Amino acid sequence: MTPQEFIESIASAAVDSAKRTKIPASFTIAEGALESGWGTSGLYKEAKNIFGVKVYPSWNRDVLCMPTKECIEGRLETVDAKWCKYDSYLDCIDDHARFLCNEPRYTACFAHPYSGIEFAIEVQKAGYATDPSYAEKIGSIIRQHGLNKYDAS
Repeated sequence: MTPQEFIESIASAAVDSAKRTKIPASFTIAEGALESGWGTSGLYKEAKNIFGVKVYPSWNRDVLCMPTKECIEGRLETVDAKWCKYDSYLDCIDDHARFLCNEPRYTACFAHPYSGIEFAIEVQKAGYATDPSYAEKIGSIIRQHGLNKYDAS
């Protein structure tokens, strides 16, 4: 899958979600690209799981079991994990949006509904990602692929 094919596969769902949630579509597309390896991950292909969303015990969801690497007692180990399996990319995007919308620590992000780059900076400040280059990577993807055209103003 090329980057353009990936973008086309989720852009309409990201724009639809942005209209309802105020999460910039450019952010959603760029984060999806980063998390799914531009649609090459097994989770993306087999479960329409763009962001690597795991299933929690209290959730009533379809599940896909796949191995993942986890740091356990300082060692990187392969373990089986339960991942959410979605019927559509929009279902996955909406689930991800619900998480961001319902967590008070992300409130400041929503001051930037038309800038995926600013949204990513605020998400990182709120502790979303452990990668210190997270917002920079999201911003680079947005700029490189002109994703800001998907953000309504």
